[in-house]
Amino acid sequence: MSSVFISIGLLICSNVFMTFAWYAHLKELNHKHWLLAALLSWGLALFEYLLQVPANRIGYTAFNVGQLKIMQEAIALSVFVPFSVFYLKEPLTRDYLWAGLCLLGAIYFMFRPKLG
Repeated sequence: MSSVFISIGLLICSNVFMTFAWYAHLKELNHKHWLLAALLSWGLALFEYLLQVPANRIGYTAFNVGQLKIMQEAIALSVFVPFSVFYLKEPLTRDYLWAGLCLLGAIYFMFRPKLG
């Protein structure tokens, strides 16, 4: 499997952990002390970093750091929107579409040299 696909797969998994670490406490621990939420989130973030660091190291063999960052942001939004809608029961608004279109523009400009 190529370093591109390994990096993307690890970034997707990393972002799932990141999203839960950053936002799941809003639903599950909103009546608990914030310190408990912070400690549990920190524990989840460890798994994020255990996936994110190798993802970036592997990805850096095929992408530059700007491309890695924009790719991570696009993946983050792709993970966050379903999480927000299905887990947190937030409404799906057009703003997600506009944000996604802006990210597509960022992706285009960062990857333009590879497109030819």
